[in-house]
Amino acid sequence: MERIPNGRYTKEFRVESVKLVTEGGLSVPEAGRRLSLPPSTLNTWVKAYKAGKLGDVGKNQKPLSELELDLARTMRELAEVKMEREILKKAAAYFAKESGRGAR
Repeated sequence: MERIPNGRYTKEFRVESVKLVTEGGLSVPEAGRRLSLPPSTLNTWVKAYKAGKLGDVGKNQKPLSELELDLARTMRELAEVKMEREILKKAAAYFAKESGRGAR
């Protein structure tokens, strides 16, 4: 997945990205890799979130265009679908392995 041009991210994207780390149990590098974010950017957001200042991040940037917002939304959805697919692959492999043991 490609990164968003010029590193401009919506407030909602920042919040959801931070939630992957704080509530989702992912490490900063893992969440950054899944979202195609530099780990340093995500780490900055997590620190700002813990300090209660995540809303202040990116205030000086110009707003994203409608096309850029749509692209960011699509990229976020794609990242979620990829994570879900990986979970399903692991579950299918686990159950295939278990069903093979029971047939013996």
